Amino acid sequence: MDLVIRNATLADGRHSMDIAIDGERIAEVGPQLALTGRREIDAGGDLVSPPFVDAHFHMDATLSYGLPRVNESGTLLEGIALWGELKPQLLQEDLIERAMRYCDWAVARGLLAIRTHVDVCDDRLLAVEALLEVKRRVAPYIDLQLVAFPQDGLLRSPGAFDNLKRAIAMGVDVVGGIPHFERTMAQGAESVRLLCEFAARQGLMVDMHCDETDDPLSRHIETLAFETQRLGLQGRVTGSHLTSMHSMDNYYVSKLLPLIAESGVAAIANPLINITLQGRHDTYPKRRGMTRVPELLAAGVPVAFGHDCVMDPWYGLGSGDMLEVAHMGLHVAQMTGQAAMRQCFQAVTETPARILGLRDYGIAPGCHADLVLLDAGSPAEAIRLRAARRLVLRRGQIVSEAPPARASLRLPGRPGVVNFRLTRKE
Repeated sequence: MDLVIRNATLADGRHSMDIAIDGERIAEVGPQLALTGRREIDAGGDLVSPPFVDAHFHMDATLSYGLPRVNESGTLLEGIALWGELKPQLLQEDLIERAMRYCDWAVARGLLAIRTHVDVCDDRLLAVEALLEVKRRVAPYIDLQLVAFPQDGLLRSPGAFDNLKRAIAMGVDVVGGIPHFERTMAQGAESVRLLCEFAARQGLMVDMHCDETDDPLSRHIETLAFETQRLGLQGRVTGSHLTSMHSMDNYYVSKLLPLIAESGVAAIANPLINITLQGRHDTYPKRRGMTRVPELLAAGVPVAFGHDCVMDPWYGLGSGDMLEVAHMGLHVAQMTGQAAMRQCFQAVTETPARILGLRDYGIAPGCHADLVLLDAGSPAEAIRLRAARRLVLRRGQIVSEAPPARASLRLPGRPGVVNFRLTRKE
């Protein structure tokens, strides 16, 4: 074998596992494999995971914090206004440079697949051209999937639908939308119908910003689920955000959850941004805003977590760490049970990989040798510590390496090294 990783813990709980890699793929997985590798790595019992996947991001805006000015209020609406101010000033080379820099961060974090929305309401489609170029450049090490996103509303923004069609013709992968940003509820529902019909004709996936509001009467997810069933798009459609579900009454949700499950629509919550932007009009009690993740999961709906924003007009924080996203999601959704914490880890790995349609993802014979060795012994510990990525492999090659997180102590009678793990490991 080209490489054998020994004594790994896997996210499903298996311990003392070896992973044999031949070329770009995993050849065997099992305890104490009777194989040798040209190179062998002892995981030392630490967690080996498939790479992190971000199912919802805005790479066209990333790392633009402070341009043309800072979002002083920190609100969604000021962020949208800021993006409108910035768009005419965008230069393609600057956008590419910022996106490439973020992709470097992503690789260092073990984040090797990203679905990013790209604004198509600029007639120049400058951001589309830029991210198509970024996609080409990073293809050897990141699976980058682009969503044609009519940021200012499909029907509200003149030319947005034509621009979306042009973006798809240029090579953008997924049809996006934002029905709650249309002028009326009726126009929002009409935009869902138009976009789903277009996607059905083109054989494309759909991922809509849907009901990103505190308004419990924003119910475009219902329309999205209906159109998905009507057009036979099951398994190809995603509703992102769905924050209005946090404000809906339980009786209506008891009807809505089975409808979403039956339609095969997946959900993507964005914990860092949902908890930051929602509930802004509340005093107290104050709504958390993130969608009903445990309830969706219990109904059989696939739920992934997305990062959404990193240092852009909407959010001045973030570093591309999907474990930070899972950490926030776990807390906001109160998913502190053992099975629930594993679901939060899956929400930034296996589940978004399925939503994006990634092929040969996972740790099994025949899968791509894309792996992350974490400074943690379990998914829960990885989330708790936002664990260091000791190694990141892409197609069997090490693309990033970092030391374990350790601190030196100078205290009499105490250990010289602290590693923040429950079980001491030097």
